[in-house]
Amino acid sequence: MMPRQAYAPTPHSYVPNTTLSATINLDEEVKLAETRAERDLQESLAEIFSIIITLDELEKAFLKDAIPEAEYTEICERSLKQYKSLVADETVAKAFVGLEEFKAEWDLEVPRATERIRVGMPSTAVTTSSGAAPTPATSGSTSGTLILEATQDFITFLDALRLGLLAKDQLHPLLTDVIQSVNKVTDRDFENRGKIVQWLITLNQMKATEELSEDQARELELDINSAYQGFKSTLS
Repeated sequence: MMPRQAYAPTPHSYVPNTTLSATINLDEEVKLAETRAERDLQESLAEIFSIIITLDELEKAFLKDAIPEAEYTEICERSLKQYKSLVADETVAKAFVGLEEFKAEWDLEVPRATERIRVGMPSTAVTTSSGAAPTPATSGSTSGTLILEATQDFITFLDALRLGLLAKDQLHPLLTDVIQSVNKVTDRDFENRGKIVQWLITLNQMKATEELSEDQARELELDINSAYQGFKSTLS
């Protein structure tokens, strides 16, 4: 909860301007916007402001172990999804300009939220437990199902590249599926896992319809294929 703002008391020597006061109806609602479109825009910008503050506080809480990992991940993923959805709107994007400009306009000091938005993923998706053994969510057939899902996500992503899908809005969701399904199978690091994360960050910073170059696409395919081999070797 934000602290209640303190207002300086009115000096006793202050004499109100009765002429001006007579022209103001204190019972009349003050309209901040004249049209529905303006109201919608203001509400969207207010939501973005709230999401940024929430993300910053969430990161602080997680660093202090004040929130469970699963709860942190759920809230962070939902907040990032809402943020991306809002700034994807053309009208909102024009008024928002960019994160740095928005922060400067509203005097926001939110370094942790800034980094989380830059990465586009919860920190739980980026980092791994050092030296931990593979920890499937459950054992037996369910574990096999998780491995199969991760394998299919790798193959789906690589097939998308081979089919010539190069736009950020085509590739980022598929690569997000890869890292999320991999994390359900194991919290161990493996060879070239970091490449998945780096490409997610690269794609996250692109505009929705922006496309990778042919050279970038070839490099991406090689990196993700190498990560896939590393993932398989970890299982064995």
